[in-house]
Amino acid sequence: MEENKTSVLSNGLIWFGAGVSMSEILTGTYFAPLGMKTGLLAILIGHVIGCILLFLAGYLGAKTNNNAMETVAVSFGRKGNLPFSILNILQLAGWLAILNYDGALAANGIFSAGAGVWCAIIGVLLLVWVLVGLKRLEKINMVAMTALFLMTVALCFVIVTKGNAGAFLNGGSVSGETLSFGAAIELAASMPLSWIPVISDYTSNSTKPVKATTVSTIVYGLVSCWMYIIGMSAAIGMGTSDIAQISLRAGLGVVGLLIIVFSTVTTNFLAAHSAGVSGEVVGESFSKKINGKYISVVVVIVGTIAAILYPMDNIEEFLYLINSVFAPMIAVMIADFFFNKKRRAVKEWDWANLAVWLIGLILYRALMHVDIIIGYTLPDIVITAVLCMVVHRILPQNDLDKAI
Repeated sequence: MEENKTSVLSNGLIWFGAGVSMSEILTGTYFAPLGMKTGLLAILIGHVIGCILLFLAGYLGAKTNNNAMETVAVSFGRKGNLPFSILNILQLAGWLAILNYDGALAANGIFSAGAGVWCAIIGVLLLVWVLVGLKRLEKINMVAMTALFLMTVALCFVIVTKGNAGAFLNGGSVSGETLSFGAAIELAASMPLSWIPVISDYTSNSTKPVKATTVSTIVYGLVSCWMYIIGMSAAIGMGTSDIAQISLRAGLGVVGLLIIVFSTVTTNFLAAHSAGVSGEVVGESFSKKINGKYISVVVVIVGTIAAILYPMDNIEEFLYLINSVFAPMIAVMIADFFFNKKRRAVKEWDWANLAVWLIGLILYRALMHVDIIIGYTLPDIVITAVLCMVVHRILPQNDLDKAI
């Protein structure tokens, strides 16, 4: 939505902000029943899988200089990216609502003004962030990210020093719902996967797109792991996943409140901005010019209202739904770019690839009923990508599909 180029540093800061999230910390608490050692292993393996796919998605945009949904069009057609653009807007609106809801509950635990009031405050701050714009916020973002970094370090210090040392050292776990190792890997991979239809909206607009993609992926992956570990450690060592209570025990008070509010705003900015970019793509599909910033504003308002009206305490099914849609999508795109050598969209609708994607989606949902030690994403990605390559070899291809 903006013509000004962003720096590699700016992209790194943006994705640092994406990683610092109450929802990531809360998802980390789900790993507590596995114990520290097993939980940590699942978090690392899942993030490696998810971040490799996140990097490849960003790399495709960087090499073609396309935003996320323009990159999708290469594999699925100039109008074939329409359903993915709509699905992306919906999932981003959902994320915005969930993050706002989680942030408001945590903020209300420190300063009781009502969760609905905090939802509205976070929504208004996010609207300001969106209206000011990505480039103009670069310096403000640097200050905000530095503050968030220092404050999250303080949270870690409190969890380690005031938690149950024996539970940490002995790899202790907590009682609660059981979680298989494969399902844990899937939950760890789900956060990076949720950003796949977003990353190229930022890295393709960088002065050095490939370098920005590399830095963004590494920064996000490390920070996301950190957030998961904070959540798991808090649940095991302190017997609580309530970040507000941890902040109060630490005496952080206002500082803890700032962590919660600004981490929610910075993460939600990515969702709102990319929803606007996808909205512009939807408009282009119908030969209409849409100002993406208006779409961003609408998504912020809708997400904020949803956060106020509906409880969003369990997001596991939402994460699995995102994975089932976007994992086979990126599998087709990877196969097309690296093996089928497609570089640009020449069809209105690529029905063959859309059919492969649908098979991949159904396969993912089927794999969810099987306990696979490496999770569902990796098998689904491999099978879908191979199927795409096989279909490409069988069906006659237009020479324009390939790079010159």
